Amino acid sequence: MATPLSRLPEPGDGSPQAAVSISSVTEYLPATMRGIAAQAMAALGVLTGLWIALSPSFLTLQHGGGNAAVANLIAGLAVAAVGAASLVGPRGYAGLQFASVLLGAWVIISPFILDAKFSIATPMYWSNIVSGGYLMVLALAGLATVRRATR
Repeated sequence: MATPLSRLPEPGDGSPQAAVSISSVTEYLPATMRGIAAQAMAALGVLTGLWIALSPSFLTLQHGGGNAAVANLIAGLAVAAVGAASLVGPRGYAGLQFASVLLGAWVIISPFILDAKFSIATPMYWSNIVSGGYLMVLALAGLATVRRATR
């Protein structure tokens, strides 16, 4: 007895699996290593954005003191949204990678700007500097792969 996975559906087969053609699935997959690299950079960007958004909750519980948690939440969600939007295209989008570079720069400088109004815990400075730098490196690497893939 043949299992449904043991054979590929034929185009005129009439089986429910024939409705989804294999060519429609493979059209989305990145064809080159550059496409896979762009997808990996975007996925890591989403994870970095989630860390930026959630890190004030973890770091201020241990070290006390107020911080600019709302600014980190907004920036982190923006970074995660840009990364998720980059995942839509099989090779990423150059404009979104550039936006990630700008958001990374904002994450680095925001604690120094916001410290005048909000008290920021010392670990938040380091978390933002490291996360913003990591995001900028990811975005620049993703931008390099997107640029090469479009030539």
